[in-house]
Amino acid sequence: MPLLGGVRPPIAALLCALLAVAVFPTLGLAAVHEQEVPQAVRDAERRIAEDAAASFGTSVDVRARAVRRSAASVEAPASGAPEATLRSLLAAGPRVRGGVLLDPRTGRPLAASGEKVPLTGVDVAALARSGAADIAPRPTTSESAGPRLLFFARVVVPAPARNQDHARDAARERRGGTRAFLLVVSDKVAALTVHGEGRTGQVVDRKGKVLATSAATGAALTPDTEDRALPSAAADAGQRTGDASGSMLGDGHDGLRRVAGWASVAAVDGKDDTSGLGLTILTFREVPPAKGGADHTGFAIVAAGALVVIAVLVTLVLWGIVQRPLLRLHLSAARLARGACGLPEARAELARPVPAGAFGEPGRVGRALESIRRQLLGETGPEPVPPPRRRPGVRSLVVVCALVIGAWGMPLLFLLNRVPDARAVPAAVVADQQARTEAAADRVRQSLGQSHADLTAMASAIAGAPRERATEVLRRGRADHPTYRSLYVLDRSGAIVLRVGKQPLRPLLHAPAGNGISPIGASGKIPAIAAYAQLKTGENDENDGNAKGTAPAVVVAEIGVDALNDLVARPGLGRVWLTDEHHKVVAASVDFEAFQSLPSRGLTRLVVKTDAAPGGAGSPASAVLHSGSAPGGGPSVAAAAPVAQTGPAAGLRWRVVSAEPAAALKLAAFEAQARTMLAGLLALSAGVACLGWLHIVVVRPLRTLANCAERLAAGDRRTVLYPVHHDECGSVARSLELLRQALAEQDRGAEAGVAAVPAPSFHPGGAP
Repeated sequence: MPLLGGVRPPIAALLCALLAVAVFPTLGLAAVHEQEVPQAVRDAERRIAEDAAASFGTSVDVRARAVRRSAASVEAPASGAPEATLRSLLAAGPRVRGGVLLDPRTGRPLAASGEKVPLTGVDVAALARSGAADIAPRPTTSESAGPRLLFFARVVVPAPARNQDHARDAARERRGGTRAFLLVVSDKVAALTVHGEGRTGQVVDRKGKVLATSAATGAALTPDTEDRALPSAAADAGQRTGDASGSMLGDGHDGLRRVAGWASVAAVDGKDDTSGLGLTILTFREVPPAKGGADHTGFAIVAAGALVVIAVLVTLVLWGIVQRPLLRLHLSAARLARGACGLPEARAELARPVPAGAFGEPGRVGRALESIRRQLLGETGPEPVPPPRRRPGVRSLVVVCALVIGAWGMPLLFLLNRVPDARAVPAAVVADQQARTEAAADRVRQSLGQSHADLTAMASAIAGAPRERATEVLRRGRADHPTYRSLYVLDRSGAIVLRVGKQPLRPLLHAPAGNGISPIGASGKIPAIAAYAQLKTGENDENDGNAKGTAPAVVVAEIGVDALNDLVARPGLGRVWLTDEHHKVVAASVDFEAFQSLPSRGLTRLVVKTDAAPGGAGSPASAVLHSGSAPGGGPSVAAAAPVAQTGPAAGLRWRVVSAEPAAALKLAAFEAQARTMLAGLLALSAGVACLGWLHIVVVRPLRTLANCAERLAAGDRRTVLYPVHHDECGSVARSLELLRQALAEQDRGAEAGVAAVPAPSFHPGGAP
């Protein structure tokens, strides 16, 4: 018999598969235990640290770009003196604590202003000689002022005349009529923006020293709440493991346990320093430890024992009713075929009756073979085919076996170890979801605010400038801001007089008053958002009749929705939507249609809770949405937060909404539920696969074989029986074909008057 054919392999595979599945609940469910701090809380704290690190890195990047932009656009004084050049650079750039202008070749200070810039441990000469256009910021420590961040920018100014002061130095440094300096400014390490009640954030350097500390609402920065071991452990963790982020547990006191997350600040945009700032963001808060959870060991043992009993019973039933009778039919049919070959010594095989099974198709085939044996011996003639009656057969037996296996698997798949929606998710996990949603809203607010601030700076730069100068400023601004889809300038009549970038989706038809950010329309395939800033013009332009209505009035930046999609998408936050004041989606981390409604009423009701009362600013909200109101069918952890309460984006009244399926969280209850469902699914899959295999290779051929055997016993000598399967059923079919040929020869001999061969007689005790 072939390896995968016959009745034995499916039954043996079913037994082995069910026994293997029975081991799974014992090993899988017994290993699920409630941790003191759930893994979901630790993972959420790690994600919060990653969000804070990304936000901190972005703020440092923005500040570094501002320093470089001001250094590239400032007009140096005619004297070219380093002191005057430094004053003009510091006046045009962002406010800093101190600045110094260095010789790029030697690193010698040429001019200084403000507080002393700490350059200890920083090889500025090597940085200047590296040739990198953008030098990444460096953290350092001032003995008098504390931690500082250094920002660098290359400055090129026209060289002074030879008869002025410093002529000798200028002659050495003159390159094509210009002089090169290295500007270094220092500023305080910006405090982190952390969200979540009772959470504290820290900026830690490579040595584990805390450079800045900030706290969210409800977190007091007192010595009692500090854990000195956490900063050092966070600084060493990345270097030791090579990971970019992680989580850890601190000490416990007063019935609370401190959980911390850390994340390395990625390299900003300095291509010469692959190690980045070398800073680590540490966030931590205290959570109540989880109570003793349910022990699933007893349930796993009972479930595994029940499946073992079912597997043994099903195997015994199939062996006794299907496998054993079929093997006996295979041997009996082969014996009758040998007896019908016509040889005298083989005719003795016909003397033994055929043992007929008592159930289903094997019994029908056995009774037909017994009738054929008697016809070969001449004891009887063809017997009529019994009328068809609805009797249970082997197929019904297979269905019953499948139902028995399903009776074990279906409760595990749909009923047992279900997590009640009322206590599906701990309060700490819900709070972390809200904190991360607030952080996502804060990223959108920072991005829109920075875009508007830079647009205002561009408006100041191009006011009254020639067209070529204004075009260059707009091009440089769009290159610095990937969020800008298009930049254009409107005159007082609303006509576009200058444009950089793509064609606007929906340009403003009228020049707006003031500065701000507003959506353009509430319909369409792609949402459009515009930031605008007024151009300051002189009184002569306003009173000039020829220029009135045609002079540039407003610079507009159309912000692309793709940039907003990237802002709200964060790993581990689930599905995130950005909604307008009418609760319609304008951006999302998943596929969406512009201005569609939120996917569930529960999310819409949650967003409504964040709406502010008249004169209010609104507040974030979070909840566990039950399976009837959550997207995806199961309970979800959802949160909503307003994007901006102040600033240029406050008038948008946007909200960030997030929803994470609770089953995706690493909670012991959901892990037990998932493993229980997996055990039931595996048992059902094994039962369906093996019983389906048995039905294909045994049950269906056996039903066909029973019909053929009954027709042959009833006198059908014309239908040729072709063996299709190379197994027990095929062997019986081949034997039936030999018996059909023998019966046909016997019938032809009887018609020709040839005497039938008498059946051999046997003495008692003789050989059959």
